[in-house]
Amino acid sequence: MAAEKNKVWHKVLENKKELPEGRVKTVTAAHKGICLTHFEGKFSALDNRCPHQGGPLGEGSIENGLLRCPWHGWDFHPCTGLPPGGYDDGIETFEVKEENDAIYVGLEEEQPHETTVSDIMAETMVNWGVTKVFGMVGHSNLGFADAMRRQEEKGKLNFYGIRHEGAAAFAASAYGKLMGRPAACFSIAGPGATNMFTGMWDAKVDRAPLLALTGQVATQVVGTGNFQEVDLVQAFGSVAEFNHRVQSDSRHGELMSLAVKHAILNRDVSHLTFPDEVQERKAKPGARAKTSEKRITSMEIAPPKEALDDAVELIKKSKRPVIVLGHGARAHKKSIVKFAESLNAAVVTTFKGKGLIPDNHPLGGGVLGRSGTPIASWFMNESDLLIVFGASFSNHTGITPKKPIIQVDFDPLALSKFHKVEVAVWGEISRTLELFEDELKGNITTFDQTQEIAERWKIWKAEKAKRLLETSEDGISSIAVFEAMNKLTPEDAVMCVDVGNNAYSFGRYFESKQHDFLMSGYLGSIGFALPASIGAWTAVGDSRPVVAVAGDGGLCQYLAEITTLVKYKMPVKLIVLNNHELGKISKEQRAGEFDVWKTSLSNPNFAEFAQSCGAWGKRIENQEDLETGMKELFAHEGPAVLEVIADVNLI
Repeated sequence: MAAEKNKVWHKVLENKKELPEGRVKTVTAAHKGICLTHFEGKFSALDNRCPHQGGPLGEGSIENGLLRCPWHGWDFHPCTGLPPGGYDDGIETFEVKEENDAIYVGLEEEQPHETTVSDIMAETMVNWGVTKVFGMVGHSNLGFADAMRRQEEKGKLNFYGIRHEGAAAFAASAYGKLMGRPAACFSIAGPGATNMFTGMWDAKVDRAPLLALTGQVATQVVGTGNFQEVDLVQAFGSVAEFNHRVQSDSRHGELMSLAVKHAILNRDVSHLTFPDEVQERKAKPGARAKTSEKRITSMEIAPPKEALDDAVELIKKSKRPVIVLGHGARAHKKSIVKFAESLNAAVVTTFKGKGLIPDNHPLGGGVLGRSGTPIASWFMNESDLLIVFGASFSNHTGITPKKPIIQVDFDPLALSKFHKVEVAVWGEISRTLELFEDELKGNITTFDQTQEIAERWKIWKAEKAKRLLETSEDGISSIAVFEAMNKLTPEDAVMCVDVGNNAYSFGRYFESKQHDFLMSGYLGSIGFALPASIGAWTAVGDSRPVVAVAGDGGLCQYLAEITTLVKYKMPVKLIVLNNHELGKISKEQRAGEFDVWKTSLSNPNFAEFAQSCGAWGKRIENQEDLETGMKELFAHEGPAVLEVIADVNLI
């Protein structure tokens, strides 16, 4: 490419033979789309956009000596761009030259990029710490996508192109659950945006910060039933706590700042939708991106003195307190475990809180509730006081209201949500614990529960050993799968769990060490595990292993995202339990005294599918091959899938 005055010549064909006589094709010169024609021995270059509706002329054809638009049949001369009949809506043409059989198009030198509304908002988003975006680029979000491209080229942002916008929302939700700060999901208008709805709800009900960004049709056609027109502000009104359309005269940096701030402080969903014409609008003179400096206050709020005093008095009287840890206490797990050690109190978790204390800790009592162990329920029932941190009291967990309860939470609406508790303590958890410890010095008379914990684990492990002896010709026992995982899974892995019997078995049989666990908690959305592993890997990179566990029903929801793992070289290890059935639903049908109906599944060979995507894949059909296959899985450096043919009844 050589410069000539203010004209720049761009090579668009390596060899003129690439375009035969009488043919046309679309080429690109710099950022300009060109319709290149070869007519009557001459190469010509025309603007590729038809003046009617922007149809791509390079995809048209030459008929009866005229270039015909492929959309609506408008005709133009293939060399001059003029329409027949003397109309004045011709096409702009550009100079063409041939050198050494190559074809060049001459264009005026491109002007430097001018800052747009999207640039201001994308830079503000990055300044607030939203640096991971999952989504799909499309026709109604191209302006904002281009602004994110510039941020990525500066090394400030990572964009991950996924295969389905629902996976993008789940990945962003999982990132928010793990990191406590938002990632973004990104889509076009209409169907791309509505595809994100489930993942947005997953983040909302599990109190994970998330930023949703959607394209929108041009403002001038809103209300006319335009292609892919959906009122996204109205559509997302129930899920997004902060929910606005970006206008041309908005305070753009401030609007993005407030969107991210709401997501962080309220641990909720924020949504901004960008009309097509606003995305490329030039920024106002002097407009600058905003930052988070001095925009968020410290959250270390101490509880009211009366509640603190009441809680301390209950703890002083207690001999057998048990601590219940929920997902909302994730950021404070070290402080809570230290507090438990001062009380010699058993610590049990909700299923969402699994792993907040390792199962091999002397005070670890496992998971409480339907996905839990008899250890946790035994200690709850034997306690004389429950001290609950960051838990939502779901039916799944089943925290008994028959015991005295101290509930500590930063959200006043979560306190005494379903029934009254003896003491509701509103405050930031770590700060509350500091005050507890100050007040309790020299006043702790609790019974040391460590020996009982060890005894209960011994009983439970003996029971698991008996269940391991149960085998079947129909497939491998889930208990055997998780026992192998107990031996071989890296101790610091981020574990992404799906929904169904696989999740129940996971909660019951997998023994946590230094793991973190991600799941679709309150929404219980099938298909969560694989997209969540994408979000988890973008959070931890190669510093920690990421493992996803799914059933066949869940995995098939977003099966194509295995290609995303391969594309971005994400070394996620995926274990799929294939029993050819929605086993949890069959179980519920039987429990409800219904006939088992429509729960059988026809599955691909998941190992072969993974291989076809470029990942490692292996299928295990015999229990004696399980540990060997799992060792190979974890030894593989890239994305890998281990398919286990399982018996639906051995859970």
